Amino acid sequence: MFGLIGKMRARPGERDALIAILLEGTEAMPGCLSYVVAKDPADADAIWITEVWDGAASHKASLSLPAVQAAIAQARPMIAGFDSHVETEPVGGVGISG
Repeated sequence: MFGLIGKMRARPGERDALIAILLEGTEAMPGCLSYVVAKDPADADAIWITEVWDGAASHKASLSLPAVQAAIAQARPMIAGFDSHVETEPVGGVGISG
C-alpha cells in the first residue's frame, strides 16, 4: 500500500470552499482505499489530507483523471500553499485490509 499525509493551506476565508472541491468526485478514483479531508482545529486556513492507495502507481494515475484535473484547476486559486507532505506505507487499520 501507498499513503500520503499532507497539510494544505487555503487562502484566508476559502477553506470550506476548497474542502468542498477536494471532496467532489473522490468516489471514482481506482485504487484509492481511503481519502480523508480534515479541518485543522488550531488553524482556520489549514486542511489535512490523508490518502491510502493500493500502490503508488494508482495514486499517480489518479492525477490524470478528468475529474481530478478539473478539481485541481478549480482549487488552484484557493490554495495558498503546502506546509508538509509525507509518504507512508500503510499496513492496515479500520476499513483497510492489511
